[in-house]
Amino acid sequence: MAVKPAPQLASAAVPRHVAIIMDGNGRWAKKRFLPRIAGHKQGVEAVRRISRAARKLGIEALTLYAFSSENWRRPEEEVRDLMGLLRQFLASELEELISEGVKLRVIGDWRRLQPDLVAMIDSAIARTADNPGPTLVIALNYGAQAEILAAARRLAEEVKAGTLDPSAIDEQRFEAGLETADLPPLDLMIRTSGEQRLSNFLLWQAAYAELLFVDTLWPDFDEAALAAAIEQFGKRQRRFGGL
Repeated sequence: MAVKPAPQLASAAVPRHVAIIMDGNGRWAKKRFLPRIAGHKQGVEAVRRISRAARKLGIEALTLYAFSSENWRRPEEEVRDLMGLLRQFLASELEELISEGVKLRVIGDWRRLQPDLVAMIDSAIARTADNPGPTLVIALNYGAQAEILAAARRLAEEVKAGTLDPSAIDEQRFEAGLETADLPPLDLMIRTSGEQRLSNFLLWQAAYAELLFVDTLWPDFDEAALAAAIEQFGKRQRRFGGL
């Protein structure tokens, strides 16, 4: 299938790291009197579109909130469908990621997923580990509060062992213990579907990120919508607490 070129940007300010809370699959399906799985399938198509568009636009890292640690509360059938779609995505997209030089990263407590899925993820990460291009980060079984707590516990253990002076703990030392430590700082976080909350996603990393909430449901989010979001980013003045 031919990939349409991403729209050209008027602004030269392209964020290095963009994160997206992909919301609205269920509502997309409901509006069309379809089962929720139909919305999730279209959501996967949106992932393909946006990951390709992000590469064309020069974004270095794209982090997608695919499955939160709270999503286990959803019906068992829906969770099973989501995991099945993840398997299909890895199977169908891996060769393209490799050919495009994309490095795949997965954050969250994803090793608690089913063994066959963990093996697929391990293989995909290993096969793309040396790729020189942009990074696609998938957040699976992820919760920002758990990530922050884990980093704090590791530092506490070092202090208890006598290998770390508490006075040496600063922002940089703490960030080094987060799962996004070697990624560019988060510049822009987008949430689709009109909801305006972070839902336990990249809470530390979003401290000075630009936030953008759009009404578009995730399955309808396309290259033009991403380009428009980046245009808005380019018009904002980022002061980072200064004047």
